[in-house]
Amino acid sequence: MTALETIEMPEVGATTLRELMDRRAAADPHHIYCRFGDTDYSFGRIDESTNRLANGLLALGLQPGDRVMLMLPGHPDHIVSIFALAKVGLVRVPVNIHLIGPALQFAVDSADPQALIVDEAYLDTIAPCLEGRSVQVIVRSAADAAGSFAALMRHPDASPPPVAPQADDIIAITPSSGTTGAPKGVLKSDRTLRAGPMAILKLTEARPGDTFLFWEAVHHGAGVAVAIAAVLEKITLAMVDKFSASRFWKQATESGVTHIHYLGGVLPILMKQPESAGDRAHGVRMAWGGGCPQEVWAPFAERFGVTMREGYGLSELITFVCENIGGPPGSMGKPLSYYDIRLIDDQGAEVPAGAPGEVTIRALHPGLGFLGYFRNEEASRGAWRGAYFCTGDLARRDADGWLFYAGRKKDSLRRRGVNISAWEVERVIAEHPAVEECALIGVPADIGDDELKLFVRRAGGASLTEQALIDWSRSRLPSFQLPRFVAFVDDFPRTPTQRIRKLDLPRGTAGVWDLEQQ
Repeated sequence: MTALETIEMPEVGATTLRELMDRRAAADPHHIYCRFGDTDYSFGRIDESTNRLANGLLALGLQPGDRVMLMLPGHPDHIVSIFALAKVGLVRVPVNIHLIGPALQFAVDSADPQALIVDEAYLDTIAPCLEGRSVQVIVRSAADAAGSFAALMRHPDASPPPVAPQADDIIAITPSSGTTGAPKGVLKSDRTLRAGPMAILKLTEARPGDTFLFWEAVHHGAGVAVAIAAVLEKITLAMVDKFSASRFWKQATESGVTHIHYLGGVLPILMKQPESAGDRAHGVRMAWGGGCPQEVWAPFAERFGVTMREGYGLSELITFVCENIGGPPGSMGKPLSYYDIRLIDDQGAEVPAGAPGEVTIRALHPGLGFLGYFRNEEASRGAWRGAYFCTGDLARRDADGWLFYAGRKKDSLRRRGVNISAWEVERVIAEHPAVEECALIGVPADIGDDELKLFVRRAGGASLTEQALIDWSRSRLPSFQLPRFVAFVDDFPRTPTQRIRKLDLPRGTAGVWDLEQQ
């Protein structure tokens, strides 16, 4: 097969995020980097706070390469924390603020952090996970004790910190979706963390003076990429603490937003809102993101009067490796010039146009490939087929080289824009004394992505109802991991090695116990 036509991208050079921030702060301190509530945050203010926090963390004895977990809400302080770690080469480990119980314990155990920056609202939740560990805990609260977040933000030295990372130093460990077992920590360099935002700017064609509605969770890779994009280009982030479908267009209108970002089921959710005169009474030019259902593309663009831009990326590489700029609706695009993409069958042979194949990716630019999983050499080695990283995603290629997403090969689910490891849910459910075996799959949702359907084989003679199992799970699973549908089975379809064959489990939900109907 001839190489796919690519989208030309500029070189991702050696100038680090630290150096870019230092230059912007000196040349353009008064530009409004973000707005949050009634407060404007200039770039100079963000950079000064970043330097104070970075110098304060160094004063606590932390050194480049140390791992620092962040468990913070959607607030400019979270962005400052991300930038502070990046400026001095501390390794950021983001934590989903909704994690509880075994999932949170697993995240802490896997990262083995030297420090934690945590909002007081989550301190009681994560504190049990730290028992027996030597971790510096920095609490963000109203208190102003020595070593607190507030105290570090008032560190007397607001100058650029004395140490700095290089372009290919690892400065983050971000969670994968755990598609083949336990969630894994993906190693991220300064270079890879800049490449994703560069791809965002290419896709959105953002220009100085544009405003992005910034609703993304800042622990999510997409949120971090948008925050960095606003360093690379003179755009402004209209930041809100969380996504709200009912207030979405009002927020966009009041903040002068020009670009909105979507993930997964966001667009179908917005389409389900009652039509109103405000649907086009805004200044938004473009909706951009990943995972737009093909049947939603044209109706969304028509109703809200926006241009659609779609891309495809993954946790192990960068925000976008493919982009659809002016291509057919529903396509995830063509490869960026950073990457060579091949679609292969189970034997490793390339598939013809129109046939589904696994998306495999080879980096064409040094430093932009898969850098590995933290302390998991076996999984890192197993992710490759020759020189190509195997994504576990399926796609089709049309005769003109446009790629179309065709589902997931790996055991991963996506619910309303959040990746979910089936393994992670199953390991918790299996702890119930009445559960012998269980399996979690995704079934079609009304608003895009997946709903979660759980199959359970009860232990011999055990009495267990669907409601009782879900009630037991509420204190052990975050809300987004709670299965909506539950079905009891006498046994599972199996492979010759006695693994459960999930592809043979029924996807139908008619007559199945439904949490939303209880």
